[in-house]
Amino acid sequence: MKAVLIGPPGSGKTTLGRLLAQRLGVAFRDTDADVEAVAGKPVSDIFVEDGEERFRELESEAVRRALAEHDGVLSLGGGAILAEANQALLGGHPVVYLQVGLPDAVQRVGLGSARPLLVLNPRSQLKKLMEERRPIYERLATITVVTDGREPAELADEILKGLGHE
Repeated sequence: MKAVLIGPPGSGKTTLGRLLAQRLGVAFRDTDADVEAVAGKPVSDIFVEDGEERFRELESEAVRRALAEHDGVLSLGGGAILAEANQALLGGHPVVYLQVGLPDAVQRVGLGSARPLLVLNPRSQLKKLMEERRPIYERLATITVVTDGREPAELADEILKGLGHE
């Protein structure tokens, strides 16, 4: 595994993941996309129709499989780090925490988005998610990169340097 990207919604995991994979000449994989492929429906529909618990089960299986099979750049869904089993699986992998402030996250996510955990009072929900998850993100991270107000190319340079890929 070249890098595993973690962080809250709006931190840039997908955008940076694709860019890092391109720069490293490896494949990019996103566990949310894996979950959608297995379930045959979008994440938001899984939450509504099957519940968060079912989504988290599918997500944990996607994380386990991706960490075992994939050797490129991997982006985890924002809440994937909540499961202790997933936290344990991340040990020994280069984990990049994309830290983002609330204003930038809100701007990137958009408050009218279809993100299932941000349906009611999205700004307040996003703030709560970010605060609850921050200690876990920080503990799991090999390197932390602050993304606020920065361009993807600049962030990719910093991540590659931090991972020892000059």
